[in-house]
Amino acid sequence: MKRTVEIRTYRLRPNAKAQFHELVMAQSVPMLQRWGTDVVAFGPSCDGDDGYVLIRAYDSVADLHASQDAFYASAEWDGGLRQAILDLIEQHSSVVLDLDRSVVDMLSAIVR
Repeated sequence: MKRTVEIRTYRLRPNAKAQFHELVMAQSVPMLQRWGTDVVAFGPSCDGDDGYVLIRAYDSVADLHASQDAFYASAEWDGGLRQAILDLIEQHSSVVLDLDRSVVDMLSAIVR
């Protein structure tokens, strides 16, 4: 069975990694999970001081778009956390892949 996986990478502002990670752990990931998002893995990137990664899995590309559209338009996201997160990001990029569920499970075990 395939899953649609989004790997989102961030380049954070200098010295923002600890604050960003705390916001992601304490607020963003729990919020995403309340919205039904499968957060596969997240954390600081090993390729530099300002890198961070968030990996999410969906049933399909259509599910990804519907889920993210609803989440990012929500009052819960826009009620303060959005700006706090965006203030710490210089740049972000995403790649979307269809991966076998076993690969997604391995990513979860390896990255966490």
